[in-house]
Amino acid sequence: MKKVKIHFLGASGTVTGSKYYLETPEQNIMVDCGMFQGLKELREQNWQPLPIDASKIDVVLLTHGHLDHTGYLPRLVKEGFHGKIIGTAPTLAITSIILRDSAKIHEEDAERANAEGYSKHHPALPFYNIKEAEKAIDLFQYGEKDEWIELSENIRFKFRYNGHIIGATFIELDIFGKVFVFSGDIGRKEDVLLSPPEHPKWADYLFMESTYGNKLHPKEDVEEILVTLIKETIHQKGNLIIPSFAVERLQSLMYVLWKLYKKNRIPNIPIFIDSPMGNNVLSVFENNTDWHKLPIDECRAMCNHFNIITSYRDTWKTIDDTRFKVVIAGSGMVTGGRVLTYLKQLIDIPTTTVLLVGFQAEGTRGRQLLEGAHEIKLFGKYIPVKAKIEHFESLSAHADQEELLYWLSNIENIPEKVFLIHGEPLALDAFRVKIKDTFGWQVQIPKLNDTVEVMV
Repeated sequence: MKKVKIHFLGASGTVTGSKYYLETPEQNIMVDCGMFQGLKELREQNWQPLPIDASKIDVVLLTHGHLDHTGYLPRLVKEGFHGKIIGTAPTLAITSIILRDSAKIHEEDAERANAEGYSKHHPALPFYNIKEAEKAIDLFQYGEKDEWIELSENIRFKFRYNGHIIGATFIELDIFGKVFVFSGDIGRKEDVLLSPPEHPKWADYLFMESTYGNKLHPKEDVEEILVTLIKETIHQKGNLIIPSFAVERLQSLMYVLWKLYKKNRIPNIPIFIDSPMGNNVLSVFENNTDWHKLPIDECRAMCNHFNIITSYRDTWKTIDDTRFKVVIAGSGMVTGGRVLTYLKQLIDIPTTTVLLVGFQAEGTRGRQLLEGAHEIKLFGKYIPVKAKIEHFESLSAHADQEELLYWLSNIENIPEKVFLIHGEPLALDAFRVKIKDTFGWQVQIPKLNDTVEVMV
C-alpha cells in the first residue's frame, strides 16, 4: 500500500481559491490554482505564502479557466514552481486571457491607489504583474479530453467534459489503481451555449463542488425578465447595467439578447459590451466550435449586432451617452473591471437598474447589493445606492442541488471518501446531509489548510 497526502489549500469551507495538492510516491500534483475572492480575510490569504514548497510540485492540472481556479498561478511560479500546467485547449486559452487581464487590473489598481492615496500600503503593489503572468503562461501544455495522459509509471489522468464554461472538465486521476475524481465546477443539464456535463462512473476518492448544494435554481423566464427590464429602461430613459462574468455568462447574455432582437421582442436599443476580456473570449468560441452549441455564423452575426467597446476612453463616452441603453460589463460579482466605473457614475441615479445574473460570493459588492446595501465603496469612496437592484440565477453556469445529485448518480461504487469543497458553510452541510440520505455515503467537509492521508 502507498500513501497519498492531500492538502486542502483553497475552496475548503468557502467557495473561492480552489487549490488541492497531492503528494504521492511518484508525482506531486496540484489540481487547480485559484485566487481567493470576496471576504477581506479570504483575499488576505492570497498574499500569504503557501504552506507547501512550490518548487516540489511536478504538475498543475486545471479543471477550467476561471480566476478562482487559475488566478494564483503567477504567484505559484514566483514561489518556485517550474513544472507543467496542463489543461484543455479552451481552458488554456481562457486562462491566458484571464491572467493577462487580471495582471493588468492589479497593476492599474495599484497605480490608482498610489495616485489617489486610498491604500493602507505604501506603496500599493500589484498582486502580480503582466510579466509574472507571462511566466506562468509559458508553462502551459495542452491535454486532449477523454484520453488517459501518463504522468509517471503508476499515475495518469483524464479530462472529461463538464459544461460550466467552454473547456471545463472534471478530472479522473488514477493513482496506483485508485481513482481520484475532482469535479471542478459542474455545469447545467440545460444551458444556452453548452452541452450537458458527462458523469463519472467510478470514484474511490471524490472531491465534489457544492456551490449550490442547498438550493434549486428558480424556474425563471429569462427572456421575459429581460424584455420587461428593457421596456422599463426605455420608459424611464435610464440605464440597465448588467455586471457579467466575462466567460460564458457574457456570451450567453449576448445570445439571448440577440435572439430577442431577431424575434422582434425588443427594439434596436443601444447595447454596449464593455469587457475586454469577454471580447477576447469570443475568439475562443470561434476557435473551439466542438466545445459549444453556437453555430459560427450566428456567433459572428451576434457580435456585429452589439456595440463592442475596446478602449477605456469609449467607456466614458458610453457613460456620457444620454440615450437609454443596456451595458454589459465585467465583473460578474462587481469585484473589479469596467463595471465599477459605470456604477460609480450611475448607481446613485434612480432610473438606473443593476441586474445581477449569477452567484454572488460572500464579501463581494455583488452580494452587498443583493442584500440591500444602501451604499457601496468604489475606488475608496462610498457611493449611495439609489438604483433598482434585480437578480436572476437562471443563467447560472453552476449546477443546483438536483443537478449535482444527478451528476453523482452514475457512480457505480461506494467511494471510500467524499470530500465536499467549493461551497459556503450552509451549502456544504445541506449537501452533506443530502448525499448521505440519497446514497448512504459518508462525507467529510475539510477546512482550509487541512491535510488528509489516504492509502492506495
